[in-house]
Amino acid sequence: MYLYGASGHGKVVAEVAEESGYNIEAFIDENLMKEKVLNYPVLNEVPSHGIDVVISIGNNKIRKRIVEQGELFNYVTLSHPKAIVSKRVKIGEGTIVMPGATINVLVRIGKHCIINTNASIDHDCILEDFVHISPNAALGGNVYVGEGTHIGIGASVIQGITIGKWCTIGAGAVIISDIPDGCTVVGNPGRIIKSRSLKI
Repeated sequence: MYLYGASGHGKVVAEVAEESGYNIEAFIDENLMKEKVLNYPVLNEVPSHGIDVVISIGNNKIRKRIVEQGELFNYVTLSHPKAIVSKRVKIGEGTIVMPGATINVLVRIGKHCIINTNASIDHDCILEDFVHISPNAALGGNVYVGEGTHIGIGASVIQGITIGKWCTIGAGAVIISDIPDGCTVVGNPGRIIKSRSLKI
């Protein structure tokens, strides 16, 4: 397996891969100054097609950009053995579930998402592709999160909420009402401080 992105987040992903029984060949990263991370070599060029890859980059836009390059990778889904994941959860390719995360019954998670350390996702939630749920964030039941949205550290979302595409929910925010696409939200209760129209 290769890890695409030799960042701090990449180090955590490497340990998830190790604990999940995978052998890591190398990191892939454009930074020519990086030669080794956690004693694994760093390659500056993408190896030939057909390799097993996890994108180990926390930035949602960059993960999407890599996928849209159309490289013929086999994207691996990782779930740390110390995560609690219901047997009735559906998880898309390339998604990473970190240690301590809890994902309850009938949750659907898209491709290339990050469910970070100790995050909690309750029943019947839907997360679209390229979503990042940060450490200690909590989603009540029946929450919908649109593509590319980042929910910050320790944020809370009450049950039944819809959050649009490519939103940023600030650390510690408490979301008690629906959020349109492209919004940045902070505070308790959450308030929109910035919004932008998304290109279609």
